[in-house]
Formats: sequence, structure tokens, C-alpha cells
Amino acid sequence: MSALLVDPAVTPLAVEWVGGVDGYLKLLDQTLLPTEVRWLKCRSVDEVWEAIKMLRVRGAPAIGIAAAFGTVIGVQQSQDVKALTSDFKQAADHLRTSRPTAVNLFWALDRMAKRLAALDTPNLSEVKQSLLAEAEAIRQEDRAMCEAIGRHGAAVVPNNAGVLTHCNAGALATADFGTALSVIFHAHAQGKVAKAFVDETRPLLQGSRLTAWELQQRGVPAVLLCDNMAGLVMNQKKVDLVVVGADRIAANGDTANKVGTYSVAVLAKHHGIPFYVAAPSSTFDLSLPDGSHIPIEERSPQEITHGFGRQTAPDGVGVYNPAFDVTPGELIAGIITEHGVLRPPYQWSIARMFDKREKRTAP
Repeated sequence: MSALLVDPAVTPLAVEWVGGVDGYLKLLDQTLLPTEVRWLKCRSVDEVWEAIKMLRVRGAPAIGIAAAFGTVIGVQQSQDVKALTSDFKQAADHLRTSRPTAVNLFWALDRMAKRLAALDTPNLSEVKQSLLAEAEAIRQEDRAMCEAIGRHGAAVVPNNAGVLTHCNAGALATADFGTALSVIFHAHAQGKVAKAFVDETRPLLQGSRLTAWELQQRGVPAVLLCDNMAGLVMNQKKVDLVVVGADRIAANGDTANKVGTYSVAVLAKHHGIPFYVAAPSSTFDLSLPDGSHIPIEERSPQEITHGFGRQTAPDGVGVYNPAFDVTPGELIAGIITEHGVLRPPYQWSIARMFDKREKRTAP
């Protein structure tokens, strides 16, 4: 593997646990990037909740990892296993209210709950150690999944490619490497990427603040675009492939990602450019038959009217500020996962991937 991809000093990890069961959650405050690098030390469930809600930690996989460690914090003061069970539920229930769209949040909390339910011991210390080990396993598994996504995804990138991405799906949004950016990092390491075009991603500018910064940190030539320029560079034949991340994928392949993704997918379809989604299997929600059932978070109007503290709209104007939109599976050329690249029809390929995964993990 290329050293470009494994040097932890290149891009700081977004989510880390420091210490043992009485330790704390260390988060990179992404609201301050790219001009300031500051670490948060979360020692309470409320602090983890606030970090997720306010996008200090963001990206579906990173949110899930943070929430898993948040439950560990929630049981640190428990005096016996019975109290721990109650404290865990209280912490998990609270963390579930932080953000509604990213399915990894709920997946990680459910996994932690299953781990707790499976423990059959009155030893309080053992239970706490087991929960911490499970949260760390979620983090390490995500890192491995992201690396595998990059390897599989690099194969679909043509030589000397212009690759466009929207929002941030890099190491800052995951345990490391990222999803969409892992594809770009691996393809760049193979000499395939000529330029990475980065949508600024209004209104919170995750593309310009985070993705452009990550690409620069890892030596990938990046070109920043205003969101409304994506169609122009496609028309100018500067883009050969689009790859984005995902916050939730329904059973039919419909994908929720940062608002603006749907527009990029429509433009890519019109210009004959393959549009790929990169996501780990934990981002799929097979309980939802299609994208119409995906809950879409709406955020504060002030993110648009007073972006980064400066008023840019008249007082009293109506505002619609959904954080995500849904791209229909019919616009997606392939979904890049840790198990390989899924192709349409997605009802079949997604179901087949999960069937194979269950067979691999069966005792």
C-alpha cells in the first residue's frame, strides 16, 4: 500500500479514543477547518451529542463511531451492571436525537446495544471493557472498509481522469481514508487522477473547507468549484467520472447524500459521465424499500441567511434548508463498497451482497 495512504500525520484522524474505560473521546473540530486545527475532548454524552448535532464531527461513518464511543462515556459512572444497563439506554436514546439521516448513527448504537445484551456477567469492569472494545472494533472495521472501498473504486477510474466529488467523504468523515476520497486517493497513488474537481458544497462549504484541504494534504491536485459550475466543467469535457459518499442507501439503491448531490447526478447523466456512490455496507438500510422513506434533516435557516456569521439575505425571507437530497438508483452507475462494486439492478445486487456477507459471518 502507498505510504501516501497510511501516514496518520498527513491528515489528522477525525475520531479517536484516548485512554481506557475512563478515557475520553478526541474529536477534530471540523467547524474550524481549514484555518484552525483544534481538538475537542468529549467527556460527557451531552458533549458528544453537541459535537454531532453541530457538525463538529460529521460524515455518516464518523458519526456512528462517535456515537458508539458516546455510549462508553455514558456508562463510565455506573456503579453496577443494572445501573449500567439503564445508563446505556439513556445515553443511546439521547444520541439518537442528534441527527436523523445518517443511518450509521443508528446502526452503531444498535450494534453497541446488541453487544451489551449478549454479555452474561455481573462483572462491571468486564462489561465496560467489552463496550469499549466493541466501539473500537467499529472504528477499526470502518478503517479497513474504507481502504477496501478505495481499492475497489480505483479500478473504475480511467487513466488521466478528471474526477468530480461533492461535499466531504474523506478521512474527516470516517475512521480514515474516507469513502469517495479513498477512491480518489487510491487512484491518484496509481497515477490515474489528473485533477480532482471539488464542489464547494453550500451552505456550510464542506467541499471547500474540508475536501479541498484533505486533497491538498495528500498531494492530490484539487480544483475548487462553486456548486453551480459542475455542469459547465462537465460540458467542457473536463470530468470523466463523479464519485460521492452516502449517508443512507435504501434497498433499491436510492441514495441520500449532501444536498446538491442529486443535481450533480442529473448533470452527469445528461453528459454521459458515470456517477458512482462509495459507501460501506453499514450505510445501507434494507428496512427502507426506496428513497422516499429516508428521513431528511432540515437545518437552521441561519446557515443560509447568516452563513459563517455574516448576513447575506434580507430579514424575514423564507428559507428552505434540507441537509440532504436523494439520488435515484437509476442515475447511479455503481455503488462502491468494501465487498466490490455493485451494479444495477440494485434490488438484486444489494440483496446478494448482504446474503454473501451473512454467509461469511455465520458460525
